[in-house]
Amino acid sequence: MKLRNQWMAVLLAAGLSLSAAAQGKDSFTPMALDAGFGPMNLTEPTLKPEEIIRQFAAKESEFQQALNHYTYRRIARVQTIDDDNKVDGEWYEVDDVTFDTTGRRMEKAVYAPENTLQRVSMSPSDLQDIQKGYPFVLTTEDIPQYDVKYVGRQKVDEVDCYVFDVSPKTIEKNKRYLLGRIWVDMNDLQIVVTNGRMVPDDTRKNSEDLHPPFMTWRQQVDGHYWFPVYTKGEGILHFSGGNGYMGNDVHMRDTVKYSDYKRFGSTTKIIYEGQDITNGAPKPEDKPKK
Repeated sequence: MKLRNQWMAVLLAAGLSLSAAAQGKDSFTPMALDAGFGPMNLTEPTLKPEEIIRQFAAKESEFQQALNHYTYRRIARVQTIDDDNKVDGEWYEVDDVTFDTTGRRMEKAVYAPENTLQRVSMSPSDLQDIQKGYPFVLTTEDIPQYDVKYVGRQKVDEVDCYVFDVSPKTIEKNKRYLLGRIWVDMNDLQIVVTNGRMVPDDTRKNSEDLHPPFMTWRQQVDGHYWFPVYTKGEGILHFSGGNGYMGNDVHMRDTVKYSDYKRFGSTTKIIYEGQDITNGAPKPEDKPKK
């Protein structure tokens, strides 16, 4: 999130740390969780954590391949909130994520009213987070870029999950990474909840580009895979002062809804647990939905 008039800012929100540039090393403290999260079981799992990571990353790779052949609608909203907890600026866009006539992935804006944000402005990294960061997928190909640490086991609603902390090993230019925590279904070995923030932030003077923490929930849509259905991000951007600006704090709120998932016709095969489900194999019993 870029700041209007190039004011200075740091992120103060929901127990999350400052950026690597500010601290020298990224760290993460989870947001306060809703009542749907049970107590954390810290005992060692039956499988070694390294094996769990290997298996769920492989399942995430399968899911990413499947997701690449689905169309869906994304409704994204970014708001600034005043001291009375009322919205005083908003960026809003409805996009259909689909395919062109050649089968190439594309995004089409179907509704985009006037942007009324005044205190902050949207940056390319904000759009990148909405498009790719919030619906976070951790594939076998991505695992080498991260330190993944086993935390414990926890129930999310009625779903038993393994819990892992995730942080980038290194930061490459023009790339975005998750710093946070993921909950992985113990049976399907797919991510069902993501909690954290996308990094890095840019803390350079007159160039700040900062981002609030977020949480993304997934739900079984096709009986095989857990698809992102809702993201909420919220935090306070604190201006360090300058240009006579008196109201230092800017409360930010992001929400993204994903819906209308439909499989796009393709000659590419979608493999789930070694079986071809491209044309719709018999579905296993659905898991409880959040």
